Amino acid sequence: PKPLLEVKNKPIISHIIEKLEDFPIEILFVVTNNKFFPHFTEWLSKTSFKIPCEVVNDLTTSNDDRKGAMGDIKFVIDEKKIDDDLIVVAGDNLFNFDLKKLFDEFNSKKRNLIGVYDVGWINDAKKFGVVEVGKNNKITGFEEKPEEPLSTLVSTGIYFFPKETIQLLNQYLSEGNNPDQPGRFIAWLFKQVPVYAHHFKRKWFDIGTLETFELAQKEFLTKEEEEAKESEKNNPAEPPKIEEEKPRKIGTYFEED
Repeated sequence: PKPLLEVKNKPIISHIIEKLEDFPIEILFVVTNNKFFPHFTEWLSKTSFKIPCEVVNDLTTSNDDRKGAMGDIKFVIDEKKIDDDLIVVAGDNLFNFDLKKLFDEFNSKKRNLIGVYDVGWINDAKKFGVVEVGKNNKITGFEEKPEEPLSTLVSTGIYFFPKETIQLLNQYLSEGNNPDQPGRFIAWLFKQVPVYAHHFKRKWFDIGTLETFELAQKEFLTKEEEEAKESEKNNPAEPPKIEEEKPRKIGTYFEED
């Protein structure tokens, strides 16, 4: 499974959890199907985090009975009797940005928030859920993998939902809407209640292709690398002294290094 692919000697999912473990989260659930359940339980048995983690088997065995992403979220909510705010993060996500500002915004305003990122190119946006935003970053449009994107701003698969949204998820699914792609839920949700975008500017990687996987191997920053970079930024080393060199003559021209 993609979340267990290693980037910089650690599974993708471990990097994601490390981005979350400094926040006051009661418990983190990793939901998977029956086929991959043993793989995730083995992974969790060999690691530890600051917050409790549990792997949940949705008991599906094939594409015929799969629940879809939103169906899995509802399954965990029902099985674990969750009646609280939710943070949902796609398991094939890697990002160099910190979630603290998003977490603080959610805590202060208690509103539906999704992380968005500008991919820069219309053709690239076609592969994702495309977001349109208006005043105060309120979402005014959302389309999953459009043929003709209206913007290059896309969903990162990071969602913060207040607990009231659980009832709306139940309504969405009971009406027979698509239980798979979370973007389709957002496209429905913003028409029911306000949903806001939080714009991330540092690197984001959707591990959907070999190309992005290889790019992440080069450009993703681990938590340790992020901390070292921040420390260097706050405590810059004294720049080395560079002695001026005189121009040297080459033929009839002077060239400076």
